[in-house]
Amino acid sequence: MENSKSESQATRFDAILVLDFGGQYCHLIVRRIREQKVYSEIVPCDITADIISKMRDKLNVKGIILSGGPSSVYEEGAPKLDVEILNLDIPILGLCYGHQLIAYLYGGKVEKGVRREYGSAYVTIDSPIDILEDLNREEKVWMSHYDTVFSLPCNFEVLAHTGNCPIAAFRHRKKPTYGLQWHPEVVHTEHGITTLRNFIFRICKCQANWKPASLIEGAIDEVRKTVMDEKAIIALSGGIDSSTAAILASKAIGRNLAAVFVDHGFMREGEPEFVEKTFTELGVNILVIDAQKRFLKRLEDVVDPEEKRRIIGEEFIKVFEEIAEKTASEYLIQGTIYPDRIESGVRKHSEKIKSHHNVAGIPIRIKFKAVLEPLRDLYKDEVREMAKSLGLPNEIVHRQPFPGPGLAVRIVGEITSDRVELLKKADRIVAEEIEENKELKDGLWQYFAILTNTKSTGVKGDSRAYGYVLAVRVVESREAMTASFARVPYDVLETISTRITNELPQITRVVYDITHKPPATIEWE
Repeated sequence: MENSKSESQATRFDAILVLDFGGQYCHLIVRRIREQKVYSEIVPCDITADIISKMRDKLNVKGIILSGGPSSVYEEGAPKLDVEILNLDIPILGLCYGHQLIAYLYGGKVEKGVRREYGSAYVTIDSPIDILEDLNREEKVWMSHYDTVFSLPCNFEVLAHTGNCPIAAFRHRKKPTYGLQWHPEVVHTEHGITTLRNFIFRICKCQANWKPASLIEGAIDEVRKTVMDEKAIIALSGGIDSSTAAILASKAIGRNLAAVFVDHGFMREGEPEFVEKTFTELGVNILVIDAQKRFLKRLEDVVDPEEKRRIIGEEFIKVFEEIAEKTASEYLIQGTIYPDRIESGVRKHSEKIKSHHNVAGIPIRIKFKAVLEPLRDLYKDEVREMAKSLGLPNEIVHRQPFPGPGLAVRIVGEITSDRVELLKKADRIVAEEIEENKELKDGLWQYFAILTNTKSTGVKGDSRAYGYVLAVRVVESREAMTASFARVPYDVLETISTRITNELPQITRVVYDITHKPPATIEWE
């Protein structure tokens, strides 16, 4: 560990900063850069050139990307850029809104286009140089814009165009400054990674020397310096995120950490026992709190999903506050990861999709000095990589994601003890049949059951039956921000359906969810 620490402290990683103008794909830009083993992080769009210069003391900032966004550059109140950033000795790439903003700030003409371009489009590459090197004459790209750059000042040249967009890409003739109207970070742009690699490696001259494990010592140090000799508790669910955060915190402050596992009654079958056994063996100071009755009582007659999440988040905090008081803990640590923060609308210019119980569910007035989130800027697969480096067992590293509110947000409508137990049994059947096929399981992100509030007529034993409709959800994903429904073999789905309807008389019909994210979310609530 000492060698790792000294190596971490000696390494000043090359980095690309992504300025966030509220675009829905902002996180994907960072994700794609990190996939190239180059460190990247999102910073506010109103960051100053002076702050970026100071950041270079710790990070070797080699490039800046301006993200897309929903605003128009010429509208009052639209997010702008500190113009001094354009004068830094750092290559700059503008995407979509960022592309328009660069043109606008240099005196170009940006106006509403003749018509919107949204979805796949074909761009003509006029000059396959610099950022567009190795691209074909015609490229399939993903567009999402209405405003268009119609003219550029004399120091710029056009690199690409479409039928609706006369300046789809440009570069400054003297500075390493570029603009793309399309989104190279999304998978729909066929050679988007090539374009990003051109910027990262050819233009910014970055070294591919970063991996998630590189953040371990920094995360441990952050917790240690914040908590110091005081005590902290961590919300431990047994999932990969909170488990990794718990190990980091345990390494930072040892026995001054209490890992609190709140059994709210909405866990999967056997989960509380598994979590207690695993973390006891890992040497973590774990406290198991049986809070099933109080959570169920608080959720009585509550059917709105956002209200469920709010109540669960509030009740979690109350339990943690009670334990904190008993253990004299001043800090709360959570396993919040980046997609949690994105979907809860914590970014200045982003839209809120749904509240996560451990983000927007936290009451404004809490009884802790601070809430620490050492994984807040990581994606799920990056957390898994970090967990492997920390030595967590495979059973934890490869566990499928599970929402903090548990089965409470997989029960549509009223939550009762009977409905919870019914879903637990159905969910176990889904898991057993999926996990029977290792090749199938290894390619999946999540697989679970949802108990709907719809009832349907069926026939069991030659008699009429009237019971619940159960939905099965199986998805493939890389980072949970987008997902595709899995094409599970029919024989597996048939076995799942047959077992559920045979073993659980309260269920008369099983349906399979074939909706991608977007337009749906992975969870139903």
